[in-house]
Amino acid sequence: MKIPLLALVAAAPAFAQWLNYPTPGIPRTPDGKPNLSAPAPKAADGKPDLSGLWKAPNGKYLFDLAADLKPEDAPFQPWAAAVYKQRVETLGKDRPSGWCIPHGVPDSMAVAGYPFKILQLPGMVVMLFEEMNHYRQIFTDGRALPKDPQPTWLGYSVGHWEGDAFVVESSGFHEETWLDDPGHPHTAALRITERFRRPDFGHLEMQVTIDDPGAYTKPWGAKEIFNYFPDTEILENICENEKDLKHLVGK
Repeated sequence: MKIPLLALVAAAPAFAQWLNYPTPGIPRTPDGKPNLSAPAPKAADGKPDLSGLWKAPNGKYLFDLAADLKPEDAPFQPWAAAVYKQRVETLGKDRPSGWCIPHGVPDSMAVAGYPFKILQLPGMVVMLFEEMNHYRQIFTDGRALPKDPQPTWLGYSVGHWEGDAFVVESSGFHEETWLDDPGHPHTAALRITERFRRPDFGHLEMQVTIDDPGAYTKPWGAKEIFNYFPDTEILENICENEKDLKHLVGK
């Protein structure tokens, strides 16, 4: 029997985290609970500190990055429309993550049930993803993006601050990555811009813009909000789906 992969993802169990270990430095209410509406912390340089453990509240943008848009707001080039239609009609059976290939950007952060950790360091911001144990480096030391990089699954990223917004520019993505689980495609020309803001202690906002003239007739994007995930830690997560996926999708 063929089982829709989207159903498999949606039905994935919530994995246990390290429990009952209070995260140091979290502001708390008189009853000891994390005060997620407290002011956002500051880094040593005075910039907002994005560090912490974050999690998507649901899989809305994993299941469709363009969920809040009208079709004309994310207009495909003809070949990309055909590819997307085929992927949707086949329930995403060839999705890279189904074969233990990493989620790309931005869907690696939108996976429901799996948190990711941000470490804001001098010269670099690092993202550690619980799902599949992948990581992402965002360089803040003033370097430019490589002009002719070897393609990677999570691309190459550089970041800078514009006021209280951390702006990340990324390129060099492997063409086999999908922008979300239904299968929004892209080409090697893909450029992604993310603008992160932390309005308070417990929330992280990300405005993402997809700019790929090879696949879309104009730039488009979405706004995601992540919730702080307190008093726990990321765990090791090993993907072995490639061993049985062929049976699940009838290949």
